[in-house]
Amino acid sequence: MTTADLNDQQLLRYARHILLDELGIEGQEKLQAARVLIVGAGGLGSPVACYLAASGVGHITLADHDYVDLSNLQRQILHTTDRVGVSKAESGKTMLGQLNPEVHVHALVEKLSGQTLSEHVAQADLVLDCCDNFATRHAVNRACVEHRKPLVSGAAIRFSGQVSVYNLADDNSPCYHCLFPESDQVTELRCATTGVLAPLVGIIGSIQAAEALKVLVGMGEPLQGRLLCLEALSMQWQTVNFRRDPQCPVCSSRGHAPPVHAPNSPAG
Repeated sequence: MTTADLNDQQLLRYARHILLDELGIEGQEKLQAARVLIVGAGGLGSPVACYLAASGVGHITLADHDYVDLSNLQRQILHTTDRVGVSKAESGKTMLGQLNPEVHVHALVEKLSGQTLSEHVAQADLVLDCCDNFATRHAVNRACVEHRKPLVSGAAIRFSGQVSVYNLADDNSPCYHCLFPESDQVTELRCATTGVLAPLVGIIGSIQAAEALKVLVGMGEPLQGRLLCLEALSMQWQTVNFRRDPQCPVCSSRGHAPPVHAPNSPAG
């Protein structure tokens, strides 16, 4: 895409990106050529999908096996009351099509795992973890390590949220397992039983979207090796630095330094 390729509507749609020196026409070209996989079309996946589609990310695969429930609508802004009972992936595709019809959205109504997960990760330029359970998070992380794909992971529960970037194309980048080792002993909190402040998922998901755009364009300094944490009740932010775990069973073939562990991850 060059300036001559943009029609008047496209110039208007992406004008505020094109005005950014760090992004500009070249960055917008990268976004329109990009393929992203969003795992989860719920609270976090909603702002992620909306902002990536609005930004002109050309190909979005939205994966979720669940269906829209009335209790979701308090925070999952990708869905509407008239789509209760519809699969979240298909509901999300409808919303994104209305938001930006130029974006190609693939609705994947299934719980990604095993070879299917690996294949979809392999086809993506970047993966966003917007799910709500540790098993899926670790499965997505393993697939991203296998295919050396950048992973943007977010989580939110009650009033606490966090987000980080695992640039697994970089030999020195830690993976999700380096920070949160997989364990049967970890207590997993769920929004359905514990609750979550509605705007919190919007805040964390929006940060995930911003980090994804930065990685896709190659601008700024992504949250690699840094866990950004928010406690919304006091509106306090904290950054935890961490490094590769040389003993990590997922990515131990790379890296040198031991990790600095963060508090237990919220489920999302």
